[in-house]
Amino acid sequence: MELIKSLLQQLGGMQWSDYLDIALVAFLIYKLIPLFKSPSTMRIAGAVAAMVVLSAITGLLHLYTINFLLNQLMSVGLLAVVILFQPELRRMLDHLGSTVRLRGFFGAGKPAAEMDNVISQTVAACEVMSRERVGALIVFARDNRLEEYFKTGSLIDGIVSEQLIRNIFFPKASLHDGAMIIRDGKIAAAGCVLPLSDSSHLSADLGTRHRAGVGMSEASDAVVVIVSEETGTISVAVDGMLKRHLAPQTLERLLYNELCADQEAEEENKITARLVKRLRGLERKDSNEK
Repeated sequence: MELIKSLLQQLGGMQWSDYLDIALVAFLIYKLIPLFKSPSTMRIAGAVAAMVVLSAITGLLHLYTINFLLNQLMSVGLLAVVILFQPELRRMLDHLGSTVRLRGFFGAGKPAAEMDNVISQTVAACEVMSRERVGALIVFARDNRLEEYFKTGSLIDGIVSEQLIRNIFFPKASLHDGAMIIRDGKIAAAGCVLPLSDSSHLSADLGTRHRAGVGMSEASDAVVVIVSEETGTISVAVDGMLKRHLAPQTLERLLYNELCADQEAEEENKITARLVKRLRGLERKDSNEK
């Protein structure tokens, strides 16, 4: 009871700036959590945590020399951590920037009807490429804009169509080995190089194309479609998870759920808000007439 009373007294003495401070810290922690999804990042974080624990233990045991060396190593290690985490930190800052900015103002989203056409064209192309055993790697950018990967390929800025997708991944085409990036409802770039996943959970029979797709989904919030050149199997990588052996209908439904669900929810909220506003206007009109 005393602890609860003390907590209530502290909460009562808090100002609005304290609540804002707590909310901002919680938001930053929430955004930092995705950094620890990859195995390499987990190993680095484990090493840093072990050094912090060892430093505290040696301080309590009065092992001054070891404690001094550990503290010096940790001070130098901060620079090493920044260097090692450079790609992850860059992706985190890009993700924070894309979260803060207004998506409608910057044109980051497309209407659900337009995205539905993009998805149908992509699924049709993947169905044909799967049947003909043509390898493909298609990245759907979401909040992360993936600007850093554009320079590794060729800018396209073309309308998404089944024919264009199949031509880009045609085995004798110059861009067929790289990845295609679809952003804002258009084919933004092709022939792009993606980061490979070093996850130990992936099957040994998966090639570079699948590891690149999973690596891209680990490094960003993108949805990646992979068509196997050897087996014709269609797979999708999302948040570091690979879903294999997908039928075209399953692929279409999965892409629609990942790419259009938020937009449909926003449109429904706008329609609901307009209906509520109209009903309130009718109520005020009736009250004025009475």
